[in-house]
Amino acid sequence: MVRNFIVSITRSIISLVGTALAVAALVLMLSLFMLEQFGFEGGPYLGILTYLILPMIFATGLILIPIGAVLWRRKMNRISGGEAVPLMPVFDLNVPKTRNWLLIFLAATMFNIIILSAATYKGVEVMESVEFCGMACHSVMEPEHTAHQRSPHSRVKCAECHIGPGADWFVKSKMDGAWQLVAVALDIYPRPIPTPLHDLRPARDTCEQCHWPTKFVGDKLSVRKHYEDDEENTELTTALLLRVGGAEGTGTTGIHWHVDPDVSIRYRSDETREEIYNVELTDSDGVVTEYSDRKAPEEGGIWRTMDCVDCHNRPSHIYQPPGNEIDKAISAGLIDRTLPYVKRESLRIIDAEYDSHEAARVTITEELTQFYADNYPEVSGENSEAITAAADTLGDIYSVNVFPQMQVWWNTYPNHIGHEQSPGCYRCHKKSMRTAERVQISRECDTCHVLLAEEEEDPEIMSTLNPE
Repeated sequence: MVRNFIVSITRSIISLVGTALAVAALVLMLSLFMLEQFGFEGGPYLGILTYLILPMIFATGLILIPIGAVLWRRKMNRISGGEAVPLMPVFDLNVPKTRNWLLIFLAATMFNIIILSAATYKGVEVMESVEFCGMACHSVMEPEHTAHQRSPHSRVKCAECHIGPGADWFVKSKMDGAWQLVAVALDIYPRPIPTPLHDLRPARDTCEQCHWPTKFVGDKLSVRKHYEDDEENTELTTALLLRVGGAEGTGTTGIHWHVDPDVSIRYRSDETREEIYNVELTDSDGVVTEYSDRKAPEEGGIWRTMDCVDCHNRPSHIYQPPGNEIDKAISAGLIDRTLPYVKRESLRIIDAEYDSHEAARVTITEELTQFYADNYPEVSGENSEAITAAADTLGDIYSVNVFPQMQVWWNTYPNHIGHEQSPGCYRCHKKSMRTAERVQISRECDTCHVLLAEEEEDPEIMSTLNPE
């Protein structure tokens, strides 16, 4: 019977094809695995090939082998006058040769299970890597991946926030990922990727695994440099004392009062969460206060319980406004502040739409060089290297914030921290948000920060903070 089973495999085209697929996939898997162990880096696609595609081919080949054998046996049984061949093989364990073949079969099966189990484990590891999330579908996720690499969370893997622990969210994420794969393959994905993500895991299960509200207590000093649009690029300083606050003792103060464990804040908004219609506050005593925007629609909208991402909506994918990026570059010395009107001209040139990053770099260099050649020929001659360096820096700034192929521009993804890039705090804390008794929602700015200096030249507070 063992002989008949082997014959049925070797004489079936389907079984032979399955054997060839399984052997070829196994050899390639082991070869690529060894290359990886010796330090070869092939990018995200090597991991996809080694631990996702090849294991599927290997498993398909293994499945085809018995299918081909069964089909061949059925074919033999249909031949007129042929010897009846059992559909399934019969193993007589009293025959030593049969027992030996069975042991070989069991050993091969265990080997296949080990191979597929290891490939499955490594496949999940690959699918949860930053390289897979950000680079496998390069054109789609390039903006988010680029922003993530520049963010404070650049060492945090995508899966830790977008999936988190637990089988239920893992399955949900893979189902969403299957649809994303279809959308990319058929080129039907939206441009730009819409935000916010309404199916994101709650912040208490992700953000608060590291950022405990009870551990962030007190105030934080923030000093920001800004440069005017005048010829000297005058440096102005803003100093803020941010009242971060947090849970301390029996109460919570400062900015993080909003996420006090004893306080619940719900709000109704449009799908983008940019327009907030109603706010419902339940304090520690269980008293409910409702605020409504008198201009808001009476129906529709989405109710949501406030958590970290309602203010920190861009914690890992931050796109800076062009003015802020230029200020940082001047402060860091990447753009020479002695170049006349360099802040004004940089902002004019960079705050534009170009067809690609390459086109942006060429045009930025041409326009900045032309400006100094026309208006400051002596600067153009003496400081040509500084002008070129400034143009290169502006090209870098544009390339990490604007992505024409995905229709991501400077203002596509507003940041709700503060109220400069978007209404931010004022989405809730606005004049039109009132109770039925016409009591306005709090608009006390010093709950969150205290201005020590606001766009001042050499403010006195800086001498106090840095006596030297």
